Amino acid sequence: MHKIPHSYVDYFIIFSLPFLFAVLEARIQQLQSDVIVDVQHEKVQFVKASKAGIGDSSGNSPKNVFGERPEVPKAGQTISKGGGQTGKGEGKDASASKSRWMEKLSQEKKTKTKKLKQKLGLEDKPVKSSKGKLMLPGTSHKTISTKAGIKTASTVKKSKSLKNQEHTMAASKHKHTMAAAPVAAANVPIRKAKGKGKASKEPAPELSEARNRAEEMERKAEAKARELAEVEELERKLNQWAVSARPELVQDNSEARVYGDVQRSVRCYLEACVFCGDIDRAHRFLLSHHRMVSRRNLLNIGLYNIMMRVWAKKVKEAGLKPNLGSYCAALECMGRNPDCSPHLINRVLRQMEEDGLPVDELFSHCVFRQDERDMVLRAIHTVQPDFQSSINTILQTCSSPLVKDFYTEVGHKLNHEVDIRQNMFSSTQDHAVRPCCLFQRDLLAVQRLVWHKALVGALREGKIILASSTQKAVRLSLYPYLCLLDEKDYVDIMIQSLSNLPPSGESLHILAKELGNRVHNMFCIRMKGHNQMVDKLSHIYNEYTELLAKDSKEFDVLPRERWWKLEAEHSSGPSLLGDETHWPHMVVVELGTYLVDLMVKHMKVNSDLLNSAYDRKLIPVLYHMYTFRSNKQVGFIKPHPILTQMQQDAMDTTLTFDSYVMPMLCPPVPWTSAKFGAYLLTPTKMMRAVEGANQHEILLEKCQDADLHAVLDSLNQLGNAAWRINQPLLDIIISIFNDKGSEKLDVPPPNSEAPKIPRYNQQDSATFTSAEKAHLKREVVNAKKKCSEMHSLRMDALYKLSIANHMRDEVFWFPHNMDFRGRTYPCPPYFNHLGSDVTRAVLVFAEGKPLGPGGLEWLKIHLVNLTGLKKRSSLAGRLEYANSIMDDILDSADNPLIGKKWWQNADEPWQTLACCMEIANAVRSPDPTHFISHFPVHQDGSCNGLQHYAALGRDVIGATSVNLIPCEVPQDVYSGVAQQVEEFRVRDAEKGLKIAQVLEGFISRKVVKQTVMTVVYGVTRYGGRLQIEKRLKEIDDFPKEYVWDASHYLVHQVFSSLKEMFTGTREIQDWLTESARLISKSGSTVEWVTPLGLPIIQPYHRSRTQMYQSIVWTHLIIQGRPDTVKQKNAFPPNFIHSLDSTHMMLTALYCYSAGLTFVSVHDCFWTHAITVDTMNKVCREQFVALHSQPILQELSNFLLKKYCSGLHIQIKSIKFYLSHTHG
Repeated sequence: MHKIPHSYVDYFIIFSLPFLFAVLEARIQQLQSDVIVDVQHEKVQFVKASKAGIGDSSGNSPKNVFGERPEVPKAGQTISKGGGQTGKGEGKDASASKSRWMEKLSQEKKTKTKKLKQKLGLEDKPVKSSKGKLMLPGTSHKTISTKAGIKTASTVKKSKSLKNQEHTMAASKHKHTMAAAPVAAANVPIRKAKGKGKASKEPAPELSEARNRAEEMERKAEAKARELAEVEELERKLNQWAVSARPELVQDNSEARVYGDVQRSVRCYLEACVFCGDIDRAHRFLLSHHRMVSRRNLLNIGLYNIMMRVWAKKVKEAGLKPNLGSYCAALECMGRNPDCSPHLINRVLRQMEEDGLPVDELFSHCVFRQDERDMVLRAIHTVQPDFQSSINTILQTCSSPLVKDFYTEVGHKLNHEVDIRQNMFSSTQDHAVRPCCLFQRDLLAVQRLVWHKALVGALREGKIILASSTQKAVRLSLYPYLCLLDEKDYVDIMIQSLSNLPPSGESLHILAKELGNRVHNMFCIRMKGHNQMVDKLSHIYNEYTELLAKDSKEFDVLPRERWWKLEAEHSSGPSLLGDETHWPHMVVVELGTYLVDLMVKHMKVNSDLLNSAYDRKLIPVLYHMYTFRSNKQVGFIKPHPILTQMQQDAMDTTLTFDSYVMPMLCPPVPWTSAKFGAYLLTPTKMMRAVEGANQHEILLEKCQDADLHAVLDSLNQLGNAAWRINQPLLDIIISIFNDKGSEKLDVPPPNSEAPKIPRYNQQDSATFTSAEKAHLKREVVNAKKKCSEMHSLRMDALYKLSIANHMRDEVFWFPHNMDFRGRTYPCPPYFNHLGSDVTRAVLVFAEGKPLGPGGLEWLKIHLVNLTGLKKRSSLAGRLEYANSIMDDILDSADNPLIGKKWWQNADEPWQTLACCMEIANAVRSPDPTHFISHFPVHQDGSCNGLQHYAALGRDVIGATSVNLIPCEVPQDVYSGVAQQVEEFRVRDAEKGLKIAQVLEGFISRKVVKQTVMTVVYGVTRYGGRLQIEKRLKEIDDFPKEYVWDASHYLVHQVFSSLKEMFTGTREIQDWLTESARLISKSGSTVEWVTPLGLPIIQPYHRSRTQMYQSIVWTHLIIQGRPDTVKQKNAFPPNFIHSLDSTHMMLTALYCYSAGLTFVSVHDCFWTHAITVDTMNKVCREQFVALHSQPILQELSNFLLKKYCSGLHIQIKSIKFYLSHTHG
């Protein structure tokens, strides 16, 4: 007998009831039954009983405890002397009674047996003995006829979970009746009976052998009875301090006896299963009782304790120790039990102390829902009445030397109006309503109602099928995910996706992921409401916004610190930072695929809906097709032309958006950790990543909170900038959009302006030559491609303008997060300041500031920058040019569509027009210095990538070309490269090189700009050639037959020019590339830490696409070893991107402390006109501070420590190089 030790496992698992149910609910399955078989050996008959019934082997068992109809053997199949009776009263009356009811129910038994064989998962019924006794589940009734008398025994079937190993239970012995514990079926030879109702005749020696086996079984049963008695005694001792059965359920003595008998029956069954090692059977059995209220009232805590001890032992067997969450669950259970012994609570607290887990950390590290925190405190107060949870209120600061001054002197001033509204779903756009449009809208509305009804019915049927499914336990079912929301919500999500489906169709993977993510986001929001977190969040948020609404008081705390203090002050109740698990990508896709399958199968329309000439029949609205992309077969969902035509003709003016894709109408929640911030309810990741990559999440979890403070505060600074819409400009853009658009002004025209797709009949094509047919095919392909592009651009513009029009009278915010390199992005995807010229033009700061003495001049300089003119002119020269064209500026502001239209020739026409309007309003004001301006002025970097390379390599020539060294006029690296390439061309032309002669007069800044800009970010010669080829094709006069040769020649010259201008750049790139190659070859991914302490890891792995079938075939991307090519090619540009992001964050932080409104578009910084000089000063100071750090040396040390620790590597060349570059 093994003694169960007293340890943390015992009391933890006994009182961690909620944790048990979290495990139990995840494994909900119906009870499965075995096939009933009848076998006979000599005078021994086995009738296999079901698993679901519970009974006591004693005669005092209730006749039918659970209200189930007993199943009995077929009449005539259990005939032996004495019938099937045991003990006394086994005469004629018993036999006659048995034959009557057996004959009456034989047909019903036959039907039920057939159903059990055909359908898995049905609940088994208990087998009733001839005296009405309920038998133990999984046992067989055994009748042994001997000359001495009749003895009965119970045998159990071999457990499937134990792979047919023998199991035995204890039993008790009677004078003529032996109630034996289950004995392995292997102990008794079994042979099918050949006849019905007749016992096979056996020789006397075999009968004697059977008698001997029966006596042997009796001796074993007695031994097991003694063992069971010891087990029960141990259980009794362990349960002395368990919660007793609920007394209110017992009304009188008879009811108490039945209640106790049922509990003993259930307890015996659970103990038997646990003793035999069949844990799954016991688990399912207890759960089946818990799910039904009528049965749940028959249970007591001791029954749950049996299973909790089992799980505790499994935890210990796995080599795991309880953590804070484990002890928290145990204390919560004790707090919910008013009769819990203080001695037990003290044992838990002592065990925590022995494990080195302070009690205070329960309240700082654990996640609480609803009243869980209060229950834990109640348990602790039982033994420590004066205990108070002390949350550390000392704010830690970031250890980076770059932000040391920032955190020592913090001050800010904000003037924001607070409007706490969370949901914004629809926006409209005005159209000229025609009768046909109204008809199509009504028709579409009717069809949506029909589809809605069909999808609701299909979803219900699908859930029923999944609920009754008997798939293996190791395979997770979609059923729980289909029960998280109301059926109407699922259907609304599906129907909403139709309006976003392009006529050319959408990838099944993309569509499924979109649907699955929508379900997940809605579930997360509802989960927070269920956990009672919303009320607490609202209270803290109201106090937090007081900080942002103040306009006359300076605060010495950052938004993150303010939020942290408020949360510490309101520590009671649920935790704001939930522990919800992000759904794996495969779960999201499989759930979305299931919803798409419902749409494909059940959304139908009459074929004659738009054309009565067609025969009426129901046809699918969506089709699942396959296409090839990059030589890979891809699932595709394509709408039927009837649906496309209905949506186009209806010209629906309502667009529906999810709240998390819209700008916020209230300030974002500050980022206080990598898991909490941005939206109020919608879960948002601080760091974006590619699908399936989670290495960055692991790195962020390992970081100390203080190390991320600078990154978090910079994100908060960017997100706290308030915006509003430039209404006059928006109205002009909408008018052009509704009037067939304008490609010149980047306003996409409607589909009606798309080129017609050529149509050729079979007779005409028969006369064409093969070359002509190929030409016609290309025309058709190009026309279809053009139509698809125009549709995409038109819908994109429609989304942007609709959202802007909906927000025209609002103040709104853009919460920010970042990618794995640290580059920041607004969370709303459709409409933000990182968009096109149109969206940037309609955005202005919500907070206005006076222009001051130099603000108007900065507006004029900014205007010239937007035109793309005077790139090589000084600031004074640009200002002089702006003053010389004031007439054109004012005309553009007053008559944008009917005047000279000077603004339309600018590089950024809409931003140019917006700036013209702002200048006109300022110069016409009584005092321009007091004019309140909301207009953002941009300061763009001069090829920031080359700036960082020049600073890292201390390259003077390169630094001069990118304005790192003061010059009389601004330097333009693109023009410098173009000039040097032209010199190379002249030299080659004089040598008689044909292509150099052809390129005369065609080399310009525009031709080489993109290649120069991207070469620092890892563009190859092949990619650069394609870029230059595209630019040459845009030149009408350039001979098209020389495009390939010219692009090949120019890309070679551009790379040579950059190598001469930036001598250290290529060396640094080569070192980074070679380091990444060696790291990835060793099987590791490249990892580094930015100067602000942000850990970065490259998510490039060799992935293989595996087809798997859920509802339809789709793809699953499986990550493998690091992709060496991508790792080495991406390391140089990603490292530079991380430095660029670090510089932007430093600038944001110090602009915040200076009281500036600051936003960025990567290397382009925005602020008010009056604060441009201050921002420029901060920008330069932080760039110098950043590159004053030994960046390459620190990177080298990190890589050596990370990947080369313990190895003797020669690094003299690296030290030599670093000493020269930083010397």
